[in-house]
Amino acid sequence: MVNYRVGRVRQEILRETNDILLRVVKDPRVDGVTITDVELTGDLSEATIYYSTLSDKAGERQKTQAGLDKSVGIVRREISKRIKLYKAPELKFVRDDSVDYGNRIDELLRKLHQED
Repeated sequence: MVNYRVGRVRQEILRETNDILLRVVKDPRVDGVTITDVELTGDLSEATIYYSTLSDKAGERQKTQAGLDKSVGIVRREISKRIKLYKAPELKFVRDDSVDYGNRIDELLRKLHQED
């Protein structure tokens, strides 16, 4: 039963965080951020939020991370208003590297087909 609740809360945090970043947070550094996944501890006290951006430049990635780190308080406050929990989880934003990994595999496959 606990796993079901964690899954539901995880989905709600994902949906609400996307909406909050789109509508509430006005920081231009977080424009174009998409939330891809949320990992939540079993006691719902900590949430790791994975995000991706279209930019692959290191400078842009650092700016985006700084903007998200600065907006953690706003996002947590809004989540606590929108999702009825005893205590809002501590949030941590982490860049999702799976998109980069997929692009690297595509590039390797393209090179392999060009050699044939």
